[in-house]
Amino acid sequence: MKATTAPRRPAPAGRETLRTVLPNGLDTVVVTVPGAPLAELRLVLPYARTEPALAVAQELLATGLGTASTTRDRRSVADLAAGLGAELSTVVTAEHLVWSAGVLAEGLPAALELLADLLLRPAYDRPAAAGTRLPPPPPGPGARLRRAQLSHAFGGPHPLSDDAPGGTVPTAAELLALHHRAVVPRGAVLLLMTGEEPDRVLDRVHAELGAWTGGPSGLSLPPFPRSAPAPGRLALHDPAAEQALLLTAGPAVPAPGPGHPALHLAQLVLGGHASSRLTRRLRERHGLAYAVDARIRQNRAGCWLEIDCAGAPGTADRLAEEVTACLAELAATGPTPEETRRARRYAAGFTRFALATRAEEASALAGFAAAGLDPHWLTEYPHALAEVTHRQVAEAAARFLDPERALVATLDRPGPVPAATTDVTAAADQDTKEATETAEAPEAAEAAETAKAPGARP
Repeated sequence: MKATTAPRRPAPAGRETLRTVLPNGLDTVVVTVPGAPLAELRLVLPYARTEPALAVAQELLATGLGTASTTRDRRSVADLAAGLGAELSTVVTAEHLVWSAGVLAEGLPAALELLADLLLRPAYDRPAAAGTRLPPPPPGPGARLRRAQLSHAFGGPHPLSDDAPGGTVPTAAELLALHHRAVVPRGAVLLLMTGEEPDRVLDRVHAELGAWTGGPSGLSLPPFPRSAPAPGRLALHDPAAEQALLLTAGPAVPAPGPGHPALHLAQLVLGGHASSRLTRRLRERHGLAYAVDARIRQNRAGCWLEIDCAGAPGTADRLAEEVTACLAELAATGPTPEETRRARRYAAGFTRFALATRAEEASALAGFAAAGLDPHWLTEYPHALAEVTHRQVAEAAARFLDPERALVATLDRPGPVPAATTDVTAAADQDTKEATETAEAPEAAEAAETAKAPGARP
């Protein structure tokens, strides 16, 4: 069986990109940056929490992955990384486990050999209290609101909206079994950014990782039960809430679908930067919100337009009213030509900022490849934005920003039930009761979110 190789194509700034699927199923992307003093490696593995029984084991595996092998203990791995001038890190998102390394260019062969050793011959510390049953962690207000938002908008059960489960602390043998199931090449993406000739780099990858087999792991996010969010009003209450929180879920177009650039510009006018309408209305005019943001969220589960606000306790209903009014106004009248121009310039500038360093660029390209996009989607995106007309932005606002198509969810201290309610509010009564009963419990640590590129963790 031979590797499947996509045609070579020139990357931005004269770079060359070679993308290949190795015989073991590893999707490999080599980006050549002539003269680069550093090489960047990113390994992206599907790692969604699709099976509650594995939750604790997944956390422990992510902590231990890349720290030791059967041939190198922790000190040996750390000493080798230091000698190579390498920085190693592991990050877990809602969808993926990402192993990252930045290394001096001449250290790339040794870094690939180290990666192969860690993947093929893993070693994990023996977990303390193996076999102990851990209770489910109590969610914080933000996590509870987000789970309710996604559950009511898109239905359930689903890994992104279900409560975090408890679990049993695994044994070392169970951790190794999970490694051999989850840390596999089929379904994974390996991106290398280096100054070397791509064919030579690919030969090294094949030599070091050709014996790595397995997969797919089955740890990929399933789609939401509903593709479009169910609109309505959801109100949760917590006597101990220190802030009023608001989240919305409205319809959206995923990248790189037709209409995504126009909706992106409309979203920026709404709440994507410092002079957006939501910022001016909620912060500058009414002083209601500490933080205001609007973005298009996208992962394998679905795609939605989200507004995220935080204000003083007791202001949730007012926040909901003003956000709804702002959506209705922009949907009805559309942005001004000047607002469209500013949004276009901001989007193009943010693209350059997001790729400012090679480390950031490598992470972004790996994320796009793992999301099924062309690795250089973001660098080509400003050209798509430049072709969007002001009329198209207004049409996107009218279609997607209509508040009648969005769910507005809030969490605040108990107060009057909002006048404009739907059956969704009634369904939240039990959530409100549970929030009150768990108000005295300590908050669980929130999981880290991905970069704002497609695949961001909700």
